[in-house]
Amino acid sequence: MGNNGFRIEHRYLELPDSFYTRVQPSPLSGARMACFNHDLAHEMGFSASSENDWTGVGAGCELLEGMDPVAMKYTGHQFGVYNPELGDGRGLLLWETTSPDGRRWDWHLKGAGITPYSRFGDGRAVLRSTIREYLCSEAMHGLGIPTTRALFMVSATDPVRRESIETAAALVRVAQSHIRFGHFEFAAHHEGPEAVKTLLEHVIALHFPHLIELPEDERHQRWFEEVVERTARLVADWQAVGFCHGVMNSDNMSIIGDTFDYGPFAFLDDFDAGFICNHSDHEGRYAYNRQPQIGFTNCQYLANALLPIMDEDNIRKALRRYEITYNSRFRQNMRDKLGLAQEDDGDHSLIMETFSMLHEHRIDYTRFFRGLSNLWTHGHAPIRDLFVDRSVADAWLGRYEDRLKLEERAHDEREYAMRKVNPKYILRNYLAQQVILEAQNGDYQPMKKLLEVLKKPFDEQPENEDYAALPPDWGKHLNISCSS
Repeated sequence: MGNNGFRIEHRYLELPDSFYTRVQPSPLSGARMACFNHDLAHEMGFSASSENDWTGVGAGCELLEGMDPVAMKYTGHQFGVYNPELGDGRGLLLWETTSPDGRRWDWHLKGAGITPYSRFGDGRAVLRSTIREYLCSEAMHGLGIPTTRALFMVSATDPVRRESIETAAALVRVAQSHIRFGHFEFAAHHEGPEAVKTLLEHVIALHFPHLIELPEDERHQRWFEEVVERTARLVADWQAVGFCHGVMNSDNMSIIGDTFDYGPFAFLDDFDAGFICNHSDHEGRYAYNRQPQIGFTNCQYLANALLPIMDEDNIRKALRRYEITYNSRFRQNMRDKLGLAQEDDGDHSLIMETFSMLHEHRIDYTRFFRGLSNLWTHGHAPIRDLFVDRSVADAWLGRYEDRLKLEERAHDEREYAMRKVNPKYILRNYLAQQVILEAQNGDYQPMKKLLEVLKKPFDEQPENEDYAALPPDWGKHLNISCSS
């Protein structure tokens, strides 16, 4: 398997056995290694001298010594309704490893077959959704947003029935932790206060070690505050790059603040504040502009699960951190995107006006902010050309340039900083769609090429200009469903 510099552990198994069921993966047929993330393997402390050595693990027909696969049990609120039946319905936690730099990694095989928590599902993942998750988690990592990562994926020949017949695939997804808000809901609603406390201390020991020495009450209080703050910052950060999560159920919320579970998702093309990226979301519960509120609602679900073991006033105090943290992070993100380093009273209304204008005129979000990051170099044209009515752009640019007169940084210094936060390359849905079609015909080169581009989203990459183009009309409103 190449040189393994990691240590093998499986600390999840220290939890009470109600939190999991041991399950062997169901092997896939005709499995082939489709894409392997060598940079990530290196970070995790190993090298794959031959990618094919790992195909058997991805296909579910080979376990390495120390792998003890379990399906995790959790519950959660799905579209606002509590569901006690949840759990890993098609994924298995294989083992945990620690890299030489001390970071922990959970290895989760997604698409591994039926588990006791599959309900009516077949436990499989299809090629299309596996590629989308691989691309998006790596794109988010490139953008600097906390996320699960994709280590490798295999394709297979097994037919899988979704809206049509597709072929199966499997992904090895890694993260510092796979524990979700829903684990705490399961513990509180079905196992009792002791289980909640055991889970909480497990999470603190592994992922919040700086809190271990504090007295219990303070430890729990500070921990919950940090979870709330991480969640608020996460949503503010992904909104700043125009990302929209399709299924923000509480069982898809990571306890360490990672973006978790890439089913239906989208990066906004034309800006639409009420954009809904999941066509199964009939009420628009998870629309772009409702995501900050949903992040808070999920923190409330977590708070309810902690009530049996924490003081109610402390929980309320911690929940108040959400709005404060979100607002300050979002405001700071927008100031950075606009290149505003000096404080000015009018900045809040400038930010709001900018969003109203982008929304009303359906302006491409990424191209607009990238254009602003090169205003001094390339002039007004890249911005004006996004507008049907150029006079709207001119009026806004006039106000913006007046505001810039208050700035003390040199233009080139300001724009250099803006290019570090306003990406040129994002994973537009149509780009994902194009590489999926190639992969379905057996060619993974386009996918690998796109991954290379998305690794450096803030760089100019003149040779990859095509990837920054406005989407073609067919690529703007692709319907993405939950049927992954």
